[in-house]
Amino acid sequence: MESEGRVLLVEDEPAITEAVTYALSLEGLSVAVATNGREGVEAAERLRPAVVILDVMLPGMSGLDVCRQIRLASDVPIIMLTARDSEADKVAGLELGADDYLTKPFSMRELVARVRAQLRRSSRSGVLATTKEVLRGGAIELDVAAHEVRVAGKSVELRPKEFDLLESLMRRSGRLATRDTLIDEVWGLDHFGGTKTLDVHIKRLREKVEPEPSAPRHIVTVRGLGYKFTP
Repeated sequence: MESEGRVLLVEDEPAITEAVTYALSLEGLSVAVATNGREGVEAAERLRPAVVILDVMLPGMSGLDVCRQIRLASDVPIIMLTARDSEADKVAGLELGADDYLTKPFSMRELVARVRAQLRRSSRSGVLATTKEVLRGGAIELDVAAHEVRVAGKSVELRPKEFDLLESLMRRSGRLATRDTLIDEVWGLDHFGGTKTLDVHIKRLREKVEPEPSAPRHIVTVRGLGYKFTP
């Protein structure tokens, strides 16, 4: 089980480490610190934190490599920190499974809000539905209570936010789901990120449930507005 309220900060800059630790401690959260990538991977495995804050630029092992290693064993929410306002860094982190990102310099108030949003989202995801409900569309079946997805009868492993995103789309089968609506439902009303996070998750979801991800049949883009699930 993940340690409720514990945050793992993987960051090599002492000033940032001190400021983040202080800000989160004021919120009643305990913070464990790793100062390089390898320590970060080991700490994530040993401590089972509720949230990981992960710097992209780390000595020895990059934050992107750390994210990849953590994702092999855990679905813990990961917030990436980058010193550059680089689209490539953001997309790479999201592609590897990060849930959110912040560009340095950032406000501590914003970081705390994002950590709180991830904690709330994880808490809601951990509560199973009490009634049997299966959503169906074409070859896709989503079992809400069991938190399972099958495509053409075969089980498909989705990360929590991918599952929530697919559920939101399938519940509106045939109807438009705007980007803002999906972001609010899956990441929360206080999500500060843009639509890039959503678009990357849509891409990953298509790769797992679509027969031809490059020509999607079920998760269709409504240009300029959002997405729509078609059976």
